Amino acid sequence: MLRTRIITALAIAALLVPAIFFLDRTAWAVVTGLITAIGGWEFGRLSGFCPTGQWRYGALVGLLTLAAATGLSPAELDAAGHGLMLLSAAFWIGLAPFWLRARWQGVAHWKMSLVGLVVLLPTWYALIDLRERAPVWLFAALLFVALADISAYFFGRAFGKRKLAPNISPGKTWEGVFGAMATVTVLALAAQLAFGAADPLRLVLLALAMPVLVLVSVAGDLLDSMRKRQGGLKDSSQLLPGHGGVLDRIDSHTAALPLIALLLGWLG
Repeated sequence: MLRTRIITALAIAALLVPAIFFLDRTAWAVVTGLITAIGGWEFGRLSGFCPTGQWRYGALVGLLTLAAATGLSPAELDAAGHGLMLLSAAFWIGLAPFWLRARWQGVAHWKMSLVGLVVLLPTWYALIDLRERAPVWLFAALLFVALADISAYFFGRAFGKRKLAPNISPGKTWEGVFGAMATVTVLALAAQLAFGAADPLRLVLLALAMPVLVLVSVAGDLLDSMRKRQGGLKDSSQLLPGHGGVLDRIDSHTAALPLIALLLGWLG
C-alpha cells in the first residue's frame, strides 16, 4: 500500500509541477477545472446521488469552470472569484461547525448541490489566484495545509488525550490541533521575518489568522470524513491508487485555500 501511495504521489507531482510553472492562465484554469469536475463527481457520490446524477453534477461543475475560464475576462473572473471565496469563508466559518456538531443527515440533493458549488468553485478559483501571485505562493499554501495535517498527526500521537470528534474521526485529538496551530504559526512568523518586512501589524494578523486557518482546514477534513461515514463509504472514489479519490486528497484544501488567498489579498 505504501509503495502504491508513493508511486501515485510521484506521478501526480510529475504532472502538477510543470503545469504550475509552464501553463498559461487559461490553460491552468481549464486543467484545474477538470480536476474540480472530478471532485464534483465524487461530491455527488458522497451526497447519495444516483450514478447518472453523479455524472451530471460533475459535468455541471466542469462546465461552470470552463465557462468562467474562457468566457470571462481576467477582471471579471477575479471579481467573481473573490465573491466565491468570501462565500466559502462564510460557509466554513459560519455553517460548517454547526453541521459537524449536529451531524446533519438526509440533506436534500438540491441543497447538497449548492453546498458542492460553495465548496468546489472557490477552491478552483483560489488555485488560479494563488498561482497568479506567484507559483511559490501556491506551493506555500499547499505546504501550509500539508504541514498542518502532518504536525496534527505527530502531536496527536505524542500527546493526544482529548478526542476532537470521536464519532467522526476517532484518531484526531485537540492536542494534535493545538500542536498544528503552534507549528504553522511559528513557521509563518519566521517566514515573514526572514523574507518580508518586520511589520508589527502584519505579524499580529498572521499570529491571529494561522490558528483559524488550521481550524478551517480541520473542518474540511472532518466534514468529508463525516459524509463518508454517514454514507458507509471508505473513500470518495478509487481514482488515485493508494489514496482514494480527489476529495480525499483535497478535503482540507477546499476549506483552507480560499481563506489563504483572501488573507494574502488583505495583507497585500
